Amino acid sequence: MKYQQKKDAVVLLEDGSVFFGKTPNANSSEVQTSFGEICFNTGMTGYQEIFTDPSYFGQIMVTTNAHIGNYGTNADESESNSPKISGLVCKNFSMFPSRVNMDKSLVDFLTESNLLVVSDVDTRALVEHIRENGAMNAVISTETNNIEGLHAQLAKQPSMKGLGLANQVSTKEIYDLFNETDQTKVAVLDLGVKQNILRNLKKRNCSLKVFPFDTSYEELMSWKPDALFISNGPGDPEPLTNAIQIAKKAIEEDFPLFGICLGQQIISLALGIPTEKMHHGHRGINHPVLNLQTGKGEITSQNHGFVVEKSAAESSDLIEITHKHLNDDSIAGFKVKGKPCFCVQYHPEAGPGPNDATYLFDQFIDMIQKK
Repeated sequence: MKYQQKKDAVVLLEDGSVFFGKTPNANSSEVQTSFGEICFNTGMTGYQEIFTDPSYFGQIMVTTNAHIGNYGTNADESESNSPKISGLVCKNFSMFPSRVNMDKSLVDFLTESNLLVVSDVDTRALVEHIRENGAMNAVISTETNNIEGLHAQLAKQPSMKGLGLANQVSTKEIYDLFNETDQTKVAVLDLGVKQNILRNLKKRNCSLKVFPFDTSYEELMSWKPDALFISNGPGDPEPLTNAIQIAKKAIEEDFPLFGICLGQQIISLALGIPTEKMHHGHRGINHPVLNLQTGKGEITSQNHGFVVEKSAAESSDLIEITHKHLNDDSIAGFKVKGKPCFCVQYHPEAGPGPNDATYLFDQFIDMIQKK
């Protein structure tokens, strides 16, 4: 694709803060504007995986890495069928990537989905502002001469708190992933599942049937699976009452259950343990977690803006906390006492890494086999 000279662009936050930049991919003749909750990711690589992760639906992504787009994209590295972020804010955006196995540039990849990029922004100042003041709604736009009008539109945007977004990213139809050599049947409740989760389960000889977010427990069980997996996904877990009821029934019936990220929050709510919105969330690929059962540290990929309420989890006699985040002591994993059920807040399937926590998929298979 051919692109015009960079246009002026603006990043406007809910609190009135303004950051100016340029856009390398805006249509020269049209105003482009996008709204979302602003967040940042500290990963130094893996931008394609980040941008296509369904958990980021409804969010404007700020990358702390100074260079974005320099290695292009590859179709095999997407976590869903298209970019899921609402927009991208970065410092330096590369229009001329170089990598042997790339199939297109990042600018083409994002522009094909009409996703606006704002570069040349002081992202250090922007990230510091988010860290100090918390996550908030924002707008990115080429309409730089209408700050007041943009702010008025921004004020009408809903808060991420109370917003259930799984219906926006979940599969619309049931689909199967299986081979003749598969040994274990796992029903996947898709709240925004990443493809690498499915790949990790397939690697372990699992036949998968992936179900929409609003599937009933009875329909899930009609396939006669050996276990249930509840996926990651965007938004607040509290509105996802169907998923919460599914987790509750599975736990009551001693049915093997594993949850990742939003899946952990759903399992927590099924047990009556509340969740809460974080100040600015955990998003990066180098978050330190302590496995309380082994005493070993794990470097993990994380992406979440909600978390299990720590005090309620610690006082609950229904669970055993198995993992904690070493930066803030938040609940990074737990298992349900006397039940074949466990979950983690981080991403053991992380692509491109780290791989410290992939053992959790093996633990899931072992739990199924012992049931």
